[in-house]
Amino acid sequence: MASAQKTGLVITAHPGDFVWRAGGAIALHARRGMRVKILCLSYGERGESQFAWKKAGVRMEDVKAQRREEAQAAAELLGAEIEFMDAGDYPLRTTPEMLDRAIDIFHELGPRFVLTHALEDPYNVDHPEATRFAQEARIIAQAAGHKPDPGRAYAAPPVFLFEPHQPEQCNFKPNVILNIDEVWEQKRKAFEILAAQKHLWEYYTRVALNRGMQGGRNSGKAMTYGEAYQRLFPEALEALA
Repeated sequence: MASAQKTGLVITAHPGDFVWRAGGAIALHARRGMRVKILCLSYGERGESQFAWKKAGVRMEDVKAQRREEAQAAAELLGAEIEFMDAGDYPLRTTPEMLDRAIDIFHELGPRFVLTHALEDPYNVDHPEATRFAQEARIIAQAAGHKPDPGRAYAAPPVFLFEPHQPEQCNFKPNVILNIDEVWEQKRKAFEILAAQKHLWEYYTRVALNRGMQGGRNSGKAMTYGEAYQRLFPEALEALA
């Protein structure tokens, strides 16, 4: 059964993705008392660990161990829990057993929102595969006849797609900008845990500043750092103002 505590679920292909793209949302909601769970489908050991492979004699198990340790530490710093699936990356290949576990997580958490990758990414097919996996689990979890339980009340949560590395090429059109000023320092510290991808620290700092500028412009409220999301499904309202 879903927890009485409000929860959020992040489904990410690789360890760094949830930090660069959703670290602010994770930290912000955790600070407000929500339970946030990260489901990390791989360790990013092949294609997302550039600096780890620069060490002479490094082995696959060494890289996996480093990325797991980094991701665990980053999740803890952001205030979240993390579960790994070890699906491998480049390519990312999920299994029926992984899908079954993800469906159980949806049932156990009853998340108020799901954060995951953009629908398209011509530079990294692991990312839309993670989105497809997240969507499949979300859809099946709401089916009354899948693992039927008369006592379970479940509604499929809204899905927010976080910003890809090259948004224009991924047809990413953000319609939500989240103010992360309150937790920016926390997010930046999480960057610095990810030693295997230190070349991205400053890039994603600039992204946060750019989105903060846009957020301030669109809201009329001061904002320095922001995160951009694309809401996948319509928001149902009682009034527009």
